[in-house]
Amino acid sequence: MAFEFTDANFQSETSDGVAVVDFWAEWCGPCRMVGPIIDELSQEYGTKVKIGKLNVDHNPAVAMQFGVTSIPTILFIKDGKQVDKQVGASSKATLKQKIEAIL
Repeated sequence: MAFEFTDANFQSETSDGVAVVDFWAEWCGPCRMVGPIIDELSQEYGTKVKIGKLNVDHNPAVAMQFGVTSIPTILFIKDGKQVDKQVGASSKATLKQKIEAIL
C-alpha cells in the first residue's frame, strides 16, 4: 500500500531522498485509475523511493503550496525540491521513466 502524505508529515517525509506524491480525491475518476498504479510502484520501489498519495480534500495546505489546481497531479521530489510533475492520468511506464530519471 502506498504511503499516506498529509499536511502534517509532508515536509519531513519529502526532505531527504526521492518521493513521488499523487495528489488525489475520492470523487475524482481519473485519480481512481492512477491509484492502483501508485500502489504497484510503491511495492516495486520499496524503501528506495517514498511513493504515496495526498488527499487534497483532507490536506489542502500542501496542494496550495505547490499550486495543484487539477487532479490527479503527481509531483516528483528530490531532497525536498520538486524536480518534475505529471498532471492528469498517465501510464505506469511514464511514471516509472520519470522516477528512474531522478534516481
